[in-house]
Amino acid sequence: MKTRAAVLRKSPVERPYANTRPLSIETVDLDPPGPDELLVRIGAAGLCHSDLSVINGDRPRSVPMALGHEAAGTVEAVGSSVRDIAPGDRVVMSFMPSCGHCPPCAEGRPALCIPGAEANGKGTLLSGERRLRCDAVPVHHHLGVSAFADYAVVSRHSAVRIEADLPMVEAALFGCAVLTGVGAVVNTCQVKPGQSVAVVGLGGVGLAAVLGAIAAGAERVVAVDLSEDKLKLALQLGATDAFLAGDPDVAEKIREATRGGVDHAVEAAGSVRAFELAYRITRRGGLTASAGLAHPSSQIAIPAVSLVAEERTIRGSYMGSCVPSRDIPRFIALHRRGKLPVDRLLSSTGPLEEINEAFDLLDQGRVIRHVITF
Repeated sequence: MKTRAAVLRKSPVERPYANTRPLSIETVDLDPPGPDELLVRIGAAGLCHSDLSVINGDRPRSVPMALGHEAAGTVEAVGSSVRDIAPGDRVVMSFMPSCGHCPPCAEGRPALCIPGAEANGKGTLLSGERRLRCDAVPVHHHLGVSAFADYAVVSRHSAVRIEADLPMVEAALFGCAVLTGVGAVVNTCQVKPGQSVAVVGLGGVGLAAVLGAIAAGAERVVAVDLSEDKLKLALQLGATDAFLAGDPDVAEKIREATRGGVDHAVEAAGSVRAFELAYRITRRGGLTASAGLAHPSSQIAIPAVSLVAEERTIRGSYMGSCVPSRDIPRFIALHRRGKLPVDRLLSSTGPLEEINEAFDLLDQGRVIRHVITF
């Protein structure tokens, strides 16, 4: 079948994107789903820094590539081996497919699936196939989803079925921002009621982490960012404290306000400086988690002795250490009860034709989440 898709043909691309037009809206060929795959009609797809990092070259990927990984849609057709999802079902996409059999999957850590990571790196689906073509030339998939399109073929293991009454623009956010941010708090850090949490970097993932900390019962939720507007939003969402990251004394001020530092600090900016700040504001015996993807060449410098003398813990958090089939439904349930008001992360919506202008807004920090609607 034919479908529209936002295709990236070179990387990096200079800013502003409204002028350089890195993403071209093209009519491409989409093959039918394979045995363990789904054809999904996309309803909404959020813009994320993981997409932006492919455009600006921070995360090198093979091109041409159809971008987009945070999305929700309706199943139109299923492969011959699919039994638990049917046409008409609503699904949220997960950007890391899981095979269910490799060592990390067997340990209950599907975010670290080895075949899934290999497929994502090669720009294929979990099956190893590419279902997109343009003039007979294969087009790479982005993180197994390629959601900036009217239709997408994805692995069955990249989709989680949800109830049909959740608005698409809200459902899409659960595929990345909520999964990563809330998961970093409840899964990676395992925050307990009464503890203190700091979040450094208040994009979609960071503000979702703020919501997750509040939902987990944290007594103190400290928001840290370079933007005063984002700090104001964090306070409106329920953060107890807000600090400007650009203040040269910010670490000392946070440690003083929290009596020696927080129990858990989550870095969600994808920045070495942000991680080092998060580490500095973590208390003795505390945990610092990194949920932001820094440039692959970045290196972190920390006082090595503090790991031992202060019994500190550092943890990476990819996809919020989530099990999507478990966590997406339970996070949606919290949202329905008013415990995770993720709709407040939605800054704006727009059509696919305005995607380049929307990426300028994201790049400039003027939106938390802009969602493409179909």
